[in-house]
Amino acid sequence: MRTELFSEPGDPDRPNEDFASVGLPASGQGGSLVVLDGVTPPRGDVGCLHSVAWFSARLGGALTELSLSRRDLTLPEILSDAIRRVADAHADTCDLSHPRTPQATVVLARWSATEVEYLVLSDSALLLESPTGEVTPVLDDRLSRLPRTSLTTDAIADATVRNKEGGFFTAAADPSVAGRAVTGVLPRSSVRALTALTDGATRWVEKFREGDWTDLFTLVRKEGGQALVERVRGLEAADAEARVHLRRSKTHDDATVVFVTL
Repeated sequence: MRTELFSEPGDPDRPNEDFASVGLPASGQGGSLVVLDGVTPPRGDVGCLHSVAWFSARLGGALTELSLSRRDLTLPEILSDAIRRVADAHADTCDLSHPRTPQATVVLARWSATEVEYLVLSDSALLLESPTGEVTPVLDDRLSRLPRTSLTTDAIADATVRNKEGGFFTAAADPSVAGRAVTGVLPRSSVRALTALTDGATRWVEKFREGDWTDLFTLVRKEGGQALVERVRGLEAADAEARVHLRRSKTHDDATVVFVTL
């Protein structure tokens, strides 16, 4: 098995709000990966004393532990339990009903000797490579399908589409959101490798159109996650004012890549 994890903040002067882990249980049977992209809130009151980086670390740690120790639970059940665990940790001090209470996108995958399970919530991505080299993206594309008018300002998005029916969903303080995730189970024999990425890394495909998902997977397999992020940073720097790619909310974003062969 080969594993690789690379993560780089969008701004070296700000904490990286992504989280990533690869876990291999002591039994030697299977493993799991977790990738979270903490959602940077707008300036102002968000109802919480804690940072997004704190939330990502707490949720990511819970997901890593539960995905390895609780084989009896499905991935949605694990996500639900992890969200509840983190919510309980700050419910007494923070307003968890605030639309910008700390939250994150989620990629969670787990494999055993016989199967591969996956879960994706919001706009991070999971790529599955078959033994013949075919790459299948697992995407939760609800955010990308929303009309741009619903995302014109943070206030409009928070009031109309963020964690709302007909909108898009992230892992925040409501455990029931786990039921909104894109999930599936595949035979272990049908998956040769996995790549999980936050949207700071998927910009190479989704914003800059430098290649398709197979091209991205091939780049990560051959040159590593750092090479992908370096290419994204070069493209961002060349288009720093977003004059061409106007749908970028910031010039540089936290970027995380996890690659695992099974």
